[in-house]
Amino acid sequence: MTTTYVLVHGAWHTGQAWARVVPHLAASGRRVFTPTLTGYGETAHLLGPDVGLGTHTADVVRLLVEEDLRDVVLVGHSYAGLVISAVANQVPERIARLVYLDAMVPTDGENALDVMPATRTMLGDGWRVPPLPELPAPFGLFGVTDPGDIAWVRTMLGDQSLRCLEEPVAMDNPALDAIPRTHIHCTVKPEGFDRRPVPAVQPNGEPADVRELATGHDCMITAPAELAGLLLDVGDRAGAGSLRT
Repeated sequence: MTTTYVLVHGAWHTGQAWARVVPHLAASGRRVFTPTLTGYGETAHLLGPDVGLGTHTADVVRLLVEEDLRDVVLVGHSYAGLVISAVANQVPERIARLVYLDAMVPTDGENALDVMPATRTMLGDGWRVPPLPELPAPFGLFGVTDPGDIAWVRTMLGDQSLRCLEEPVAMDNPALDAIPRTHIHCTVKPEGFDRRPVPAVQPNGEPADVRELATGHDCMITAPAELAGLLLDVGDRAGAGSLRT
């Protein structure tokens, strides 16, 4: 059975962020989908105060249903950790594994501000939340430091709706706990953006699966081959699991 990957970008980005990873996965015969969430990129004109986590959850669920995708390795980067959690809560039967890629990892009823309080410093007075500013090396723009890459990242960045950060995630489906999880952590990060420790035991009772990449936050841009290698390994594990069930 061919493993299918659905790669969900984080806040302010678009599906184009995965452009360097897709060829590595596709070359190994995997199917790959990289949707752009509502309000970003080509749908930036749809951004409004009513666009939130529910909107983005619906985007991904619709993709899974319309393409009839099953045994999916669902990857969420950054903010999309909330998105993939909500998606798996709604259609757990379609998901083989969740991959939290340097991502927010919520519990039921939490929002992005709960998971990562440092995000509160980004809020202004209106409903639009602009992208994070570029930081001095080695942190750069979302962890990207090469000038050419920074210029490319800027072409895909756009504002985010405040509702994305304030809307709570529902994770109350008991079937969600049975889905295995992988956590991939990027080790180059600024102070203040600390992640929660991963529990030693997953909700399904298996030992925690935690991987690391020695790069910045946008690892799909700075270390695409290394990231693809991890995702292929994760996908192989997911496929073996589906054959056992």
